Amino acid sequence: MKRLLLSLFMIGGLATVATAQSAQYQDAMSKQVADLDSSGTFAPDALVAKTNTFERIAEAEKTQWLPYYYAAYCQVMSCFVGQDKGKIDELADKAAANLDKAETLNPKNSEVACIRSLVASARLMVDPASRGMKYGMEAGQQIELAKSYNAENPRVYLLLGQSLLFTPEQFGGSKSKAKTMLETALQKYAAFKPESTIAPHWGEPYAKELLTKAQ
Repeated sequence: MKRLLLSLFMIGGLATVATAQSAQYQDAMSKQVADLDSSGTFAPDALVAKTNTFERIAEAEKTQWLPYYYAAYCQVMSCFVGQDKGKIDELADKAAANLDKAETLNPKNSEVACIRSLVASARLMVDPASRGMKYGMEAGQQIELAKSYNAENPRVYLLLGQSLLFTPEQFGGSKSKAKTMLETALQKYAAFKPESTIAPHWGEPYAKELLTKAQ
């Protein structure tokens, strides 16, 4: 009887600790993810700080894929807002490593594939002339994977629309096709329901901005 009671107390104690850890994780992530909706976050120093915070959360919560995902997201955004192309490959390598960890925890993830596409696009920027074929193809392949994993993910159509808008026509770009794709993205955003308050939900304001440029 004593052993049974002890076991019940231990189970109860572990459940309490797990609940507390879960609440702490949710609180920490909610604050950090909410900050990503602010344009002020998308400055080089702010993105470095965010990356470090998400990596610390990931280190503490090794079974959660989202901190690794958001760390990679901040790293690849740093590639696009930074002025030093010499830092892009290092940032892209770190983002790819975080995405590997996220995908191990949550395989065949459309959101992860979208960020992998952005990583490839960032690498291409270093030297478009010599890298265009390799990384342009990789970016496209990752978007197709993202679509196959979840065809309702609006970020798939945002990234496809962005690619069509900024790719020269001789290489397959098209403003009219971009417009159609971005309109689809906005329809998907209107119907999209994130799995939680900390699930990926970025991109809708940017899709609207790109659609204005495509018209």
